[in-house]
Amino acid sequence: MPTAAEREAQAKAAIEAAKAPPVEDFKPSSLNQKGKDFPAVNSERRIRARVVAPDAHSVALDIGAVKYPLTKGEDGAWVGASIPQDAGFHYYQIVVDGAQVPDPNSLYFYGASRWGSGVEVPATDQDFYALKNVPHGQLRETPFYSKRSDAVLRCFVYTPPDYEKNPAKRYPVLYLQHGGGEDETGWGSQGKTGLIMDNLIAAGKTKPFIIVMASSYVPGAQMGPPRPPAPAAQPGAATRPAGAGGMPRFNFSAFERVLLDELIPFVDANFRTQADQLHRAMAGLSMGGMQTKQITLANLDKFSHIGIFSGGSIASSDITDIDGFKKSVKLVFVSYGSRERGATGKTNVEALQQAGVKSVFYESPDTAHEWLSWRRSLYQFAPLLFQE
Repeated sequence: MPTAAEREAQAKAAIEAAKAPPVEDFKPSSLNQKGKDFPAVNSERRIRARVVAPDAHSVALDIGAVKYPLTKGEDGAWVGASIPQDAGFHYYQIVVDGAQVPDPNSLYFYGASRWGSGVEVPATDQDFYALKNVPHGQLRETPFYSKRSDAVLRCFVYTPPDYEKNPAKRYPVLYLQHGGGEDETGWGSQGKTGLIMDNLIAAGKTKPFIIVMASSYVPGAQMGPPRPPAPAAQPGAATRPAGAGGMPRFNFSAFERVLLDELIPFVDANFRTQADQLHRAMAGLSMGGMQTKQITLANLDKFSHIGIFSGGSIASSDITDIDGFKKSVKLVFVSYGSRERGATGKTNVEALQQAGVKSVFYESPDTAHEWLSWRRSLYQFAPLLFQE
């Protein structure tokens, strides 16, 4: 992990590199507000921002852990570009006279424990999450009451395209968790879950199933003050915005109890589910992957398929009864971006395979700890589910 001095040097180098003239083939990001031309992305994957702030003294584009200074024009608009960014989704902010604010040109997304801006850099394989002329499922915003929390909580539920057509048909369920500093909107919005599933189902590559996306931040989950902010990532390699403070410490068992005692019974009572262990899966990214590991290993009578995306892995030493595990668990799936530290996960998957556990390791090419890694992970994971 780079030191503070190394990160500062990397940021300065990125700012200098961004002064090079870009290729002038910029196109508006697909995540812009209607009619807005900026931010824009060119064929080099550089991002250009334009912000009208005639009374400001300084404006910068804060993306990939670097604040790129913008230049003020005679029309009062500040314009500038970044160095090339990874393909996929990026959080970013505009810094106006030292204050970080969302860009008024973009749609807003919840990440790093706040609502902020997002920009999409087209990926060469973006077809798998593209909006196509295929049958589409529904992404339903669903409130549910939690007695443990004494509150009405919210989840999002994806139902497949044919859910409304056959009232007698029941479906397996995947419980899919977000990462630290994100919420229940993440997988449906940044993650493109509905489009990924619609396209897979239309191509006959996966069985239709329901996906439930809930917030891990239930009352009682946070334990004490936040940790110090994590070190900024290498310039150009991260999607999480800088300067938002550290992520809080969490008691995963608080969400575990809401999930097991309230959310799963609610979903089984209100949706046409196959309400048994064989037809129930859990997966998550980053912090959600860590939660998935803890919750599933402690409740093998509830989940038969396990997915951990950039959030650790399951080692043979984590399993006390390997014969019982093999009978209960039909799949362990572990994934990382190629620029993450996924070697241990791959080794653990290979050890599970040798022990007779159906286990799969996937590495997303040319990505780090970011949404394109996790979109690809879901795309690889979904066809493996509920095949028995």
